[in-house]
Amino acid sequence: MKTSVLLRRFAPYFKKYTGILLLDLFCASLTTVCELVLPMMVRYITEKGANDLGSLTVPVILTIGALYLLLRLIDTAANYYMANIGHMMGARIETDMRRDLFSHLQRLSYSFYDNTKIGQIMARITSDLFDITEFAHHCPEEFFIAGLKIVVSFAVLATINLPLTCIIFAVIPVMLLCSTHFNTQMRRAFKDSRHQIGELNAQVEDSLLGVRVVKSFANEEIEEEKFEQGNGDFLDIKRRMYRYMAAFHSTTRLFDGIMYIAVVVTGSLFMINGQITPADLMAYLLYVTTLLTTIRRIVEFTEQFQRGMTGIERFLELMDAPVDIDDDSGAEELTDVVGEIEFDHVDFHYGDDDKNVLSGIQLHVKPGDNIALVGPSGSGKTTLCNLIPRFYDVTAGRILIDGRDIRDFTLHSLRSNIGVVQQEVYLFSGSVFENIQYGRPDASREEVIKAAKLAGAHEFITAFPDGYDTYVGERGVKLSGGQKQRISIARVFLKNPPILILDEATSALDNESERIVQQSLEKLAHGRTTFTIAHRLTTIRNAATILVLTEKGIEEQGTHEELLAKGGVYSHLYNLSDLGNNSVSR
Repeated sequence: MKTSVLLRRFAPYFKKYTGILLLDLFCASLTTVCELVLPMMVRYITEKGANDLGSLTVPVILTIGALYLLLRLIDTAANYYMANIGHMMGARIETDMRRDLFSHLQRLSYSFYDNTKIGQIMARITSDLFDITEFAHHCPEEFFIAGLKIVVSFAVLATINLPLTCIIFAVIPVMLLCSTHFNTQMRRAFKDSRHQIGELNAQVEDSLLGVRVVKSFANEEIEEEKFEQGNGDFLDIKRRMYRYMAAFHSTTRLFDGIMYIAVVVTGSLFMINGQITPADLMAYLLYVTTLLTTIRRIVEFTEQFQRGMTGIERFLELMDAPVDIDDDSGAEELTDVVGEIEFDHVDFHYGDDDKNVLSGIQLHVKPGDNIALVGPSGSGKTTLCNLIPRFYDVTAGRILIDGRDIRDFTLHSLRSNIGVVQQEVYLFSGSVFENIQYGRPDASREEVIKAAKLAGAHEFITAFPDGYDTYVGERGVKLSGGQKQRISIARVFLKNPPILILDEATSALDNESERIVQQSLEKLAHGRTTFTIAHRLTTIRNAATILVLTEKGIEEQGTHEELLAKGGVYSHLYNLSDLGNNSVSR
C-alpha cells in the first residue's frame, strides 16, 4: 500500500484523542521556540560585543539569561507532557487497534482460518503493533517540529543572507531523493522481516503443540532443522535490512558534512567580501546546526516510521479480510425454537474449490428427531452439519429452521440455539469450572455442578484435589480424552440448546469411556433435534432416521433395520464396523 493510503486510513484513530494531539503539538511548538530563540540571543550578544561593547551591561546580560531560563522551564514542562501524555496517546491508539483487530478476527468465518496460519495472526496482533505507540506519538510530533524549524530557519537565514540560504536548501532535495530510495528498500525489508517472524511463530507453535508426536517419533532433530531454516531466513532478511539502513544513515551523514562545509566555506567568502558580518555568520552556523539536528532527527525517526508503517500495513491487511458470514440487513433474533429443520436443494463447495462437496441436498427433520449421518470419509457429513449454525454459508439453496431461512436470523441468536459436541474437544487454559461455565457465562456454580452431573462428569471432577477449581492445563492436557469429552458435554448441557450436533463425539475414546460418554450424549439428545455424525455405527441404531451420505449426496435414508434389509451402502458399512468390533473383542 502507498504511504499516503496507510496514513489516511490510520488517521481516524487520532479522532478520539484530538485534544491531546493538539496540546502535544502546541507543546512541540514551545520546545521549538526555545531552540530557535537561542541563536538570535547569541547573535545579539555577539553583535553588541563587536560593535557597541558599552551597551552590553550586566543587567542586559542577566535579562537575556533570565529570559532564556524561563524559556527552558517552559521547554521542560512541554517536554514532560510530550514524553508522558503524548506517549500514552500512542499506547491508547495501539490498544484501540489491537481491540479492533481482535474483534474483526472473531467475526471472520471458518474459511479464513482454514487458509491462515495462527502464528501469522499472533504476530500481527502482538509484535506488529508494538511500534504503533512510538509511531502514533512521534509521527505528527516530529514532522510538525521539523516543518516548523525548516520554515522558521529558512525565513531567518534568508534575512541574513539569501544566496547562502539558497545554496544550503538546494542540497536538501538531493538528500531527500537519496533518502527516499533507501527508505523504500528499508520498508520492503521491514515487511519481509515481520512476515518471517509470523512464519517462525507458526512453526514454533506447530512444533510445541505437537511436542508429544515429535518425541514419540524421536524427531527432535528434524524440528530443530526446520527451525534453523526459518531462523536462518530471518537472519538473511535482517542482513538485508541493516545493509539498507546503514546506507541510509551513511548517506545522510555525508550530506550533513556537505552542508556544514558549504556554510563554512561560502560563509567565510561572503564575510571576506563584506556580504555577511561575523555575528550573522555565528547565528547562521547555529541555525544550520539546528536545521541539521532536525534533519538528523527525521532521519533517525525514519527507521521507526518505516516500522510503524509496516505494522499499519500488516494490520490493515487483516482488517481488510472480508467477513464472509455476517448478519444480513434486517436480521431478527431467533427465539422460541421448535426444532424443525429443512434442507432445500442445498449445494456447497469451499471457496477455493469449484467441486461441490454437497449437491442437491433435500432433507426435512421434525422437531425432536435424532438424525444420524454415516458414510465414507469426505462424503460431507461434518460439512452438512457446519452449514446449520452458518460456520459456512450454502453455495445454493437454503436451510430453514421452523420454516424460516437461517440467514433471516442474527448469527448470535442462531448459534445460541445450537449446541455442538466435537470429536476434538478444545478446553481453554483455566479451571474445570471456567470451562463448563463457558457454555453460559452467567451461570451460577450450582447450575454448573448440575450440568456436570447430567454429563456424568461430577464424580471424577470431585475426585480431583481442587475439584471444580482444578487447572486443566493447555488445551486440557491434564485430563484424559473421556474426561475432556464429558466436560464438553457438560458445557452443552449448561447451554441447553434446542438443536444439537454431535460430531463423532466418541470415536477417539476407549470402550469404557465411550460407554460412559454415550450415556451422557443420550441424556443430552433427549427432547432435542439432534444430528449425530457416527464413526461407530453401533452407536446410532436407535436413531429415528439414518442418512447415508456419499459423493452422490443422500444415497440411502431410513431406520437401522430398514437400511440393513436393503443390503446397500449402509449394510456394507455396518458389516465392516461389526467385523472390526468383533476382532477387537476377541
